[in-house]
Amino acid sequence: MTAGILAGVTWALETIILGVALAMNPFIGTERAVFLAPFVSTFLHDAFSAIFSCLYNGVRGNLPQLWKALKTKGGRAVALAAVIGGPVGMTGYVLSVANMGASIGAVASAIFPAIGAVLAYFFLKEKMQWYRWIFLILTLLGVYGLSYSPEINITNFWLGFVGTLMCAFGWGIEAVIVAKSVQDPLVTDEIALQIRQTTSALTYGIVLLPILKGWGFTASLFSGTGWLLPTIALAALFATVSYLFYYRAISQIGASKSMALNVSYSAWAILFTVLIFRDTSVLNPVTILCAVVVLVCSILAAADYKDLFGKNKA
Repeated sequence: MTAGILAGVTWALETIILGVALAMNPFIGTERAVFLAPFVSTFLHDAFSAIFSCLYNGVRGNLPQLWKALKTKGGRAVALAAVIGGPVGMTGYVLSVANMGASIGAVASAIFPAIGAVLAYFFLKEKMQWYRWIFLILTLLGVYGLSYSPEINITNFWLGFVGTLMCAFGWGIEAVIVAKSVQDPLVTDEIALQIRQTTSALTYGIVLLPILKGWGFTASLFSGTGWLLPTIALAALFATVSYLFYYRAISQIGASKSMALNVSYSAWAILFTVLIFRDTSVLNPVTILCAVVVLVCSILAAADYKDLFGKNKA
């Protein structure tokens, strides 16, 4: 559970830093740049994260195990999860935000723990007690409260709806596949992260960017953009740490509990916005209440009553 909480904390930092990068001039200069920004930034983000993961695994002497893991069913399943959770899930999120507004997009990203919990019940036989379902629903309502805006501008409902489904199912399925894959002794959480980030970056670079004709714009970012690439790299560093914690939590306490803890990043992001940027405008009774609900209920949604009170001797 500690690993799951730390995954949410570090992902909140990643989110804030990546948000700074997306607000920099190369990404907001033209309408074309604004359209490509989510895809290009995610490609660079995952590419940097793959490099950091490689350095981490290299120092720990895990790289020889990587090739062995790729030959296993579990290793190949993680690669599939990377495609489902990365390009499919993230593209769905972008479609949802672009066509149904940021608040609806945030809800799409938040409901994936519920989707994942249902899938984990059927495919991994992970049980969700009734009170954990209640706390999970309260967590998701809290996330919605943090992101809700009455100024919802829906431009294409059905395209946005398809994006919402892609996002929620993509991220939920990814967690379930990873939970199953790390049961293989050759596919540790560290190796799983390496496979995930590398596969995601390659899929963006080889498939999505050529389709979107975004390689020219991507190449232009490597000169004369100041702190843009270092900022994305810093976000990727926190993402790498977050995924290490997230995958470790999945391997130790299961997919459904880990997802409930990970989604707490939305509340941590409010706290870090105040501490880092001294931006107190985000503080109002609604956001404070919702942040407390998210933090408390996400932990309770991942907790087992018997474990908390020492009644589970297993």
